Amino acid sequence: MVATSQRAATRVGVDVLRAGGNAVDAAVAAAAALAVTEPISTGLGGDCFALFFDGKTRKLHALNGSGRAPAALTRERFAQSSGFDAHTVTVPGACAGWLDLLATHGTWPRDRVLAPAIALAERGFAVGDVTAYYWHFNVEKFGPQRDLTELTIGGRAPRAGETFRNPGMVKALRAVANGGKDAFYRGEIAKAIVDVVQAAGGVLALSDLAAHESTWDEPISTTYRNVRVWECPPNGQGITALLALNILERFDVASLGALGPDRMHLLIEAMRLAFADTRWYVADPRVTKVPIAELLSKDYAKKRSALIGRERIDIARGSPVAGSDTVYFCTLDAHGNACSFINSNYAGLGTGLIPRGFGFSLQNRGACFSSDPTHPNVVAPGKRPYHTIIPGMITNLDGSLWGPFGVMGGFMQPQGHVQVIIGLVDDKLSPQAALDRARFCIEPVDGDQVVQLEHDVPPATVAELERRGHKLKPGISGFERSLFGRGQIIHRDPSGVTGGTDNRADGSVESTVVRS
Repeated sequence: MVATSQRAATRVGVDVLRAGGNAVDAAVAAAAALAVTEPISTGLGGDCFALFFDGKTRKLHALNGSGRAPAALTRERFAQSSGFDAHTVTVPGACAGWLDLLATHGTWPRDRVLAPAIALAERGFAVGDVTAYYWHFNVEKFGPQRDLTELTIGGRAPRAGETFRNPGMVKALRAVANGGKDAFYRGEIAKAIVDVVQAAGGVLALSDLAAHESTWDEPISTTYRNVRVWECPPNGQGITALLALNILERFDVASLGALGPDRMHLLIEAMRLAFADTRWYVADPRVTKVPIAELLSKDYAKKRSALIGRERIDIARGSPVAGSDTVYFCTLDAHGNACSFINSNYAGLGTGLIPRGFGFSLQNRGACFSSDPTHPNVVAPGKRPYHTIIPGMITNLDGSLWGPFGVMGGFMQPQGHVQVIIGLVDDKLSPQAALDRARFCIEPVDGDQVVQLEHDVPPATVAELERRGHKLKPGISGFERSLFGRGQIIHRDPSGVTGGTDNRADGSVESTVVRS
């Protein structure tokens, strides 16, 4: 089974499985297809993370495909950044991440895996409704500040249903298919990346790209009721979801109405407490110590849960920022291998800087650094920033696979993880029903936290949450619902495989029978 935010990418992944590829082959093929079909969320100019469940050994592997700050980027330079300028370009880790995952756990050669995406970029694809909306938004956001010619049709964003072709991506993907990582990090593509960044005032150098490498980490986890939930460790924010679940496990969540004020208040407060910790502690663990074991202890959760009362509490430290510009997808093969994968430019087109002739934009992931010299996540040369993108995996307590899951969208991601886990575990919903349920999203507005609510949260719940002190922005509908994340879930049990794809995106979930 394959679930992605673009139908064409789902089809690419399923075709790989049908032809005998495994879950990793299908995931990397889908990642490349998504880079073609949703360039306003993902691509070769961004980063990736993955969790791989080995069906034979039942062991999980975590790939960190995030890039580092340029060696010449100082805190003084970064302090002047707008959040979208050339100083926010960290080394794009996606290409190395794809190829390292494929080389370690895949079965197909890279040229075969990338061939479907190359064909898709060459012949073109029909742009989805949600994708067209955000493509237009991104083009309008940058306006004349950026040359977006390679990602537009005559200077405008493609319309829904319109065919878009990307000859630059054809060139980029063919170079990677033929030359591997060196083609991206040491060759013509690397030079084009450095040229566009330095022309915009940035300090990224060829040596920064040549020095890049992915890392393999030990995944982190916690038990929640009758399952174990897995995340990638920091510098990713997956620990935020685990902290919140540890708190929520101390309450009888299932007895509270799903969209009622008691449950929503409890979930919001648990998330606020979790973010207060992770917005301070999450940073590059190779530069600063992150107290993972202490934060994930059940004793710590007991202390934090005691803070939650009937009214909104004041919480010190940082607050999250909403966002929805990422792609999450997952795959499951006939051998019980599963891949949970996420790829992102961070904010839409990222910086909007396009390496000339290659049809992809460069991320603004460096915007997630802090400029506070006392903060663990302070910007520094060669350092990885706090990272929002988090793939998830669920196993049963006996170590067998439950399935991969994820909810894309900036700082919405751990909030989405928690809300779908509650639906799956406490309410025993199907994957699709868990994804369809209305969500909340905490964001800061004017320095304070505002809770955004989807339009189908009941008015009585909205009124009671306001009475308890929450600042709300209710009634969000239409394409704007993408800010609540766009998730995918695959569940495997002895009776078969079920899946879900978020109706807030243009995606699909599809299974296939593979006969040996």
